[in-house]
Amino acid sequence: MGGVQILPVSTRAELDRFIRVPMRLSAGDPNYIPPLIFERHESLSPKGNPFFEHADVQFWLAVRDGRDVGRISAQVDHLNPTTKDGVGHFGLIAAEDDAEVFAALFAAAEAWLRARGCRTAIGPVNLSTNEEVGLLVEGHEAPPMFMMGHDARHVGGRIEGAGYAKAKDIYAYVCSVADDLPAPILRRIRKGAPDGVRLRMLDMKRFDEEVRTLTGILNDAWSGNWGFTPTTEAETKALATTLKLVIDPRLTWFAEIDGEPAGFMVLLPNINEAIRDLKGRLLPFGWAKLIWRLKVKGVKTGRVPLMGVKRRFATTLRGQLLPFQLIDAVAREARKLGYERYELSWILEDNIAMRRICDAGGAKVYKTYRLYEKALA
Repeated sequence: MGGVQILPVSTRAELDRFIRVPMRLSAGDPNYIPPLIFERHESLSPKGNPFFEHADVQFWLAVRDGRDVGRISAQVDHLNPTTKDGVGHFGLIAAEDDAEVFAALFAAAEAWLRARGCRTAIGPVNLSTNEEVGLLVEGHEAPPMFMMGHDARHVGGRIEGAGYAKAKDIYAYVCSVADDLPAPILRRIRKGAPDGVRLRMLDMKRFDEEVRTLTGILNDAWSGNWGFTPTTEAETKALATTLKLVIDPRLTWFAEIDGEPAGFMVLLPNINEAIRDLKGRLLPFGWAKLIWRLKVKGVKTGRVPLMGVKRRFATTLRGQLLPFQLIDAVAREARKLGYERYELSWILEDNIAMRRICDAGGAKVYKTYRLYEKALA
């Protein structure tokens, strides 16, 4: 057996190999859902992802005896407030259950981060803290929702074996669409919106303006969260444009207080439910299957990836009611569309306010993702 060779990814063909590593490694896992390969190429290239406009990024493949046995990325995001404190990120980690492979991958990523002045490595972050974050450590028995990871069980131990320790856990909650909010909250909502409060659906005719409004609320609402990086309008617009085909305005709601945008909630159809048997390909018939399943047959599950209330409203009585009003509005429409369950994710373990909202709404933690950190001596 030969040693492990680390290959920096520099061509489209190598990126394609990089994308396919977890697809091969997890082929025997019944809960693994192969991503759409074309979408991964878009997300992991400067042409398709505005994240690259403000970040330095490098990918590596681990190769042994001519076979790809692992992969990793490293990133320095110049918009992340922690970058000035010497924090860099690793991500997209996947490899065979082999200590030598993990050691070689982390050696490459850590050397690259040190060369850019980083004193601490945190991850997995794939690629931005506004995209996929954390390693699945609990909840492997259920398939992942859209834009959520599903990692092999051995990866956590191998990351710890490379000298990393837990930095933070983040949770995915699951909720039945059929479940109403607690009676006291529901009675308060049914009395009607407080004076000055207005809820409305997404207006697709003003899509670009709506994206700008959402970006403003998001960056304000999440600004105090651990590890948060402000999302640029270009990033939000790129994601929204990609998802425009599947966004249902009945499942995206805004809240206004005294005419000012104050909060929002987005429920996306769980595209993973529609693509799990496509093996990452949309050709020759994948597009037809995907559209039919989303637009005609419909999916039964969804995910809430984005929700927030501006900080200056969050401590007011009107602002504290907004999350429940938004949940009620979205759930009401989701029931009409045949949804059965939805996920709220990701939620930091110490985001007590959001966790209380989830608990009050009857949601339960069903997956735990972990972020690890290591000092780079």
